[in-house]
Amino acid sequence: MSFSSSMSKQQVLEVAGDEVGGGGEEVMELIPGLPEEVAEKCLLHLPFLYHRLFRTVSSTWNRFLTVSPAKFPSAAAASVSLSLPFLFAFAFDPASRRLQCQALDPFSRRWLLLPPVPGGAAAAGSFAVVGLPRRGEIYVIGGVEEGGDKAVRSVAVYSAARNGWEEAAGMGTARGYMAAGEVGGRLVVAGEDGEAEVFDPEEGRWAPAAARRGAAVARYDAAASGGKLYVTEGWAWPFERAPRGAVYDAASDSWSEMARGMREGWTGSCAVAGGRMYIVAEYGEWRLKRYDEPRDEWRMVTGSGVPPEVRRPHVVSGEVEEVGSGGRRRIYVVGAGLDVAIGTVSPSPAIHGGDDERVDWEVVKGPAEFAGLAPCNAQVLYA
Repeated sequence: MSFSSSMSKQQVLEVAGDEVGGGGEEVMELIPGLPEEVAEKCLLHLPFLYHRLFRTVSSTWNRFLTVSPAKFPSAAAASVSLSLPFLFAFAFDPASRRLQCQALDPFSRRWLLLPPVPGGAAAAGSFAVVGLPRRGEIYVIGGVEEGGDKAVRSVAVYSAARNGWEEAAGMGTARGYMAAGEVGGRLVVAGEDGEAEVFDPEEGRWAPAAARRGAAVARYDAAASGGKLYVTEGWAWPFERAPRGAVYDAASDSWSEMARGMREGWTGSCAVAGGRMYIVAEYGEWRLKRYDEPRDEWRMVTGSGVPPEVRRPHVVSGEVEEVGSGGRRRIYVVGAGLDVAIGTVSPSPAIHGGDDERVDWEVVKGPAEFAGLAPCNAQVLYA
């Protein structure tokens, strides 16, 4: 069954509920006297941190704020379009060496402090963080204990609907400094040695994936797009050897070598936005580049680089859906002190007859109390 993009989320949930439960329960108006579309927009502006309280208002509010689109796959796209993208940033406090997680409200531009990550004692950069935007979940996976070299199997999952963390099934193998990403709604993790696992959030368990053969690939950056996980060793100058890269295809459960142009041009941190892969370069003016698969090359996006007031280290993320109409896409660059550069990428008149784009930046300064925080990961969830 298909759903029209003009349907409200309430209508989507009513139809999907009839599909799985047979219906029969009268659904009250969200806000009596208001059209459903207007009422939904009002509820979408309620901070998700307080959804638990808002769900007590009525059974209709509870259903609207609680039902996950993951329960109704056919309604997932419509539900995402009616949700708000929140930026979640993970950062280390240099004083306590503890991992913090904050969420940036897309409208008020205010940061919301989230519950502490369970454990939170893994060495910086040793653990993987993967978001499932359409499910409103973030997974913190594995890592190496701070001050030691012992890798762990543990996995913690954050749910925006509950605003809380839970322990998830641990990996089959303890890992640190791994590549990870969402591929086809599942989590894929791969160690430098080529061993890989896949986690199905619906079944709540891990399963072995095809092992990558050949020389070890030290993780510099990784990105998931189009049903594939891309892992690269990155770049360094002068090159002692050509960087290596590998690609995992979920459909065939197999690995292949990364295309040469993608591998050699991957010179920064990658964010996937609206189905396209972008890189924030680590050199020069921190310009934005987009990968052109048919040409196997990274093309420069016109416009300025990341504003200089957003200082390194940088972590990046993107919204999985296009922004409104017109093919716009949105990218977030989180810098020291949780200053954020929000880049809106728009189609630009093609100079060479191609698919050119332009980026325009907006800066959201972090609060003074965040001055010492060093970001290590960023994810966008629809909450």
